Amino acid sequence: MRLTVQKSEGLSGRIKVPGDKSISHRALLLGAIAEGSTRVRNFLPAADCLATLACVRALGVEVERGSETELIVQGRGLRGLMESKGVLDCAGSGTTMRLLAGILAGQPFYSVLTGNEQLRRRPMGRIAEPLRQMGATVLGRDDGRLPPLAILGGNLHGIEYWLPVASAQVKSAILLAGLFADGPTVVHEPGPARDHTERMLAAMGASIEVQSSKLEVQSSWLSSLDIVVPGDISSAAYFIAAACLVTGSEVVIENVGVNPTRTGLLDALREMGVDIRVENQREASGEPVADLVVRAGRLRGVEVSGDQVPRMIDEFPILAVVASQAEGTTVVSEAAELRVKETDRIANSAVELRKLGAWIEECPDGFVVEGPTPLVGTQVNSHGDHRLAMALAIAGLIAAGETTIEDAECIADSFPGFERILGTLMS
Repeated sequence: MRLTVQKSEGLSGRIKVPGDKSISHRALLLGAIAEGSTRVRNFLPAADCLATLACVRALGVEVERGSETELIVQGRGLRGLMESKGVLDCAGSGTTMRLLAGILAGQPFYSVLTGNEQLRRRPMGRIAEPLRQMGATVLGRDDGRLPPLAILGGNLHGIEYWLPVASAQVKSAILLAGLFADGPTVVHEPGPARDHTERMLAAMGASIEVQSSKLEVQSSWLSSLDIVVPGDISSAAYFIAAACLVTGSEVVIENVGVNPTRTGLLDALREMGVDIRVENQREASGEPVADLVVRAGRLRGVEVSGDQVPRMIDEFPILAVVASQAEGTTVVSEAAELRVKETDRIANSAVELRKLGAWIEECPDGFVVEGPTPLVGTQVNSHGDHRLAMALAIAGLIAAGETTIEDAECIADSFPGFERILGTLMS
């Protein structure tokens, strides 16, 4: 599929973005091992989350769909999952594979997890190693580091584990396995990472303690929950960026999750000079939610590194677009994790933005952007990466002429309806 974008003269309106992808995954997975019925509203019906839905169903969990975005998960408890009759296909979702591996490590049966070509290239050694230490058998290609993964679980024991890098997916895999282990499981984080798993476990009654960078979980049953998924701030990021790039714009994005472990982009954009107001702050199902009001403004370059990186790990392609229009130099470092996402986001962002006229150079662990530079529409490619595809679409709003994004169908991995919502702001 091709997506064609024309230069915009201004954006305005109030919008809502789809439900948070990370929370939608966790609602399904934790609901599957809880006691009773978990109701999930504003579920994200995107390809990645639908892969998680298919996997839990294959493990014997009944999931009723009242509508496309409302589910009722009939939990089977910690010990009630059934061995799948076939391979569990995680499609392109690293979250599905890593978090589900943690749950399957505690099950007394054999499972195989696979995915598409992109996912089979993504490293899984960081979850395989701690799960092996807990007593699970985890096999894979390249000495167990690459999918498909074969897991024989059960008889786990708690461990104390220091994460080598801040990673919500690795942390979550260990915590979920810890629900099935004898004795406490302790995870030490080197820096902040998304805490959706800890929040949902606590809301479901798990025995979990969070003390700064130390987390401890004990074997415990989970109670069902009524979960309202907030709007995904990673999806909102594209419209936030669009509003700050297109002259004369003002956009209001309603009901967005503003979990502090996810708001690194807001901090970076404010430092760049963007006018972002947070209004109507509240809490929904244990997650902070607010409305965001964004206006276009004069931009300046910034430096992003350290603890800020995991707080905006999905937003670097769109940050690069914004940086191309900022005065001075923007430097991103300590973000080597971007090279092992759906694609190499450092290399591919640089290649495609250069086609549009941006000055961007890749570094081993990030990139450098000089600005502002005028962009000129041309044909670019998503490389099968939904985040890059949407970032290029936003770049097209400020590029002279017409910008065509090849392989844009991948946008549905996280944001079905992206083009429609963008169109409402331009009308």
